[in-house]
Amino acid sequence: MRGADAALPTGLVAEQITAEIWAWVDSAPLRGLVRHFGGDHPVGDLAAVLAGLDDFSARHWDFRQGRERPDAREPVLDPGTAELVLGTATALGMVHPVPPARAAYAHLVVLGGLAHACVRRVGYAAHLLRAGLAVSGEVAVLGSFRPLSDWERRTLADAGLPADETEVDVLDTAVRRVFGVDAPAEQAGVDAGHPHHSWSSRTYRPAGLPPVRVLAAPSSEPDRRRAHTADTQRFWAGHVQLAPGDEVLMVTAPIYVPFQHCDALRTLALPYGCGIDTVGVDPGLADLAVLPEQTLTPGRYLQEIRSAIRSMRALHDLR
Repeated sequence: MRGADAALPTGLVAEQITAEIWAWVDSAPLRGLVRHFGGDHPVGDLAAVLAGLDDFSARHWDFRQGRERPDAREPVLDPGTAELVLGTATALGMVHPVPPARAAYAHLVVLGGLAHACVRRVGYAAHLLRAGLAVSGEVAVLGSFRPLSDWERRTLADAGLPADETEVDVLDTAVRRVFGVDAPAEQAGVDAGHPHHSWSSRTYRPAGLPPVRVLAAPSSEPDRRRAHTADTQRFWAGHVQLAPGDEVLMVTAPIYVPFQHCDALRTLALPYGCGIDTVGVDPGLADLAVLPEQTLTPGRYLQEIRSAIRSMRALHDLR
């Protein structure tokens, strides 16, 4: 799944999304993976297939069990299974990066994540802009007040980077370093006394480049959890006044492209009528070597295949 054409009527967009979800969940690699783990591929309409895959993946591939990604259990897999998982993830578009489909976008959105990913994604966004990608609106760097784990702080310290306290702190530090800016030109926010209720917005204006906004969103369910990706996307869309026909490029890591692309279709493309392309950081770029990519294990790929299934199910339920 790569993008949604905002120029199509709403009904045709829904048909396109349905067709792309079908192609992903009914693919031979995913069928083979389910079979290898002892399951039968679900039958029925798309809703039934997605529900069946959601249930199956919950039983076999959910190693987080509600925890943050760094705290997920790593399964013990034999070499043949590990090779099959990697091959499936490759076929499903979760391993190799692809370049942006367009030369110009209305907005460039960088999604937050673990500390090392925040640094690399901001660096990749700067690389795209300096390589000639045209952005007529703004660069939005989206995160939350999620506290960093001890592992993330150690990773930053080992790379000689500041030991920030939260995800949005890492994003803000990366923007200042990569874009060569010192202080925001505009800033706003609300400190509600709890990170799930609070928000902040800082806009920088690097010379010769679009404005860069670093945004920390509140949670839509503050009594239950921190802000997640969909919360940050919705919050940004309201701030930027996203318009029908806007083309938006999302930057994440290849492993997260399917699930975060579907989140963006659900929270941005369908409600606002904009187009979405989602790409992963190219790990081969020398200017991203300040903080190497974390090793991605077969268990991580299985977990994110499950994330993609769940995101596709939520998208299908909405459309």
